[in-house]
Amino acid sequence: MAFSTISHWNTTEWTDALEAIARDKFVPLIMSVGAKRVQMVRTSENSFTVITEYSDEKSAEAAQTKIAEIRAQAAEELPMTMESAHSGAVFANG
Repeated sequence: MAFSTISHWNTTEWTDALEAIARDKFVPLIMSVGAKRVQMVRTSENSFTVITEYSDEKSAEAAQTKIAEIRAQAAEELPMTMESAHSGAVFANG
C-alpha cells in the first residue's frame, strides 16, 4: 500500500531562487532516498507543503533518517523552518 509524508514549512521570504533550489537540489535529494514522487505546494505567501509519496511504508521508513538530514540541511541553508510533519498509508487516490 502506498505511503505518504507531508511536511509544512514557513519561510521568511519567497524568491525565484528559493524555488529553483527546491526544484533543482532538494527534490532530487528526496527522490534519491526512495521517494516515487515529490510535490512542493505553495500554500500562502510565505509557506509551503511538501508531499512525498513512497511505494509502501517500508520504503518510507527506510528513508526517514536521510529525510531528517535533508530537512535539517534545508532549514540550515534556507530562511525557513519546518512547522510540522505527518505521515500515513494512502487509502484512496484518483
